[in-house]
Amino acid sequence: MATDHPPGGSRRLPRAERREQILDAATRAFARSGFAGTGLDEVAAEAGVTHVILYRHFASKAELYRAVLDRACARLEESVGFGDYDERALPALLRAAAADSEGFRLLFRHAAREPKFRDVIDSLRAASTEIAARELAARIPAGPWRDWAARLVPTVALEALIAWLDTGQPDPDTAADHIGQAVEGVLQAAETASGPPPEG
Repeated sequence: MATDHPPGGSRRLPRAERREQILDAATRAFARSGFAGTGLDEVAAEAGVTHVILYRHFASKAELYRAVLDRACARLEESVGFGDYDERALPALLRAAAADSEGFRLLFRHAAREPKFRDVIDSLRAASTEIAARELAARIPAGPWRDWAARLVPTVALEALIAWLDTGQPDPDTAADHIGQAVEGVLQAAETASGPPPEG
């Protein structure tokens, strides 16, 4: 007879709390090996639950993975927002990456390489590029170099953050400034290539 906990395992939890526990464990497991490289056995073991409990909450591995990605996106939006890009954006993004490093890696490393879930990262990148293009209008004339910078700025920022996570999160108080310098290099290159900024 199925129980709500594995033999000698975790206590009975309310449904919402158990779901969060499974999502936490799945985020850790998927962040290590991606979707294809992670089995539900690993997720269940990481969560300390039986398969029966896992399937009560998620009908398939794909459904679980999608729920993990959706939660990571929601947490990112809650921390950073998707409005304007200003001097607060990079520090907020850095704090969000540090607070949910597995979710951040899952979104921007694994999901980007998984065609079945690529829509999640594509929508995030499209929103970031649109915001960057709007913010760059005051600095860089319309044309291919502004478009280039608008695409590259979010990529540089995100890759720099993942590299920062992978190297042990050095100097968290100044890391956003260093990443900002890398982004500024892209902007200066685009400015040089495109000529003087628009007037007015």
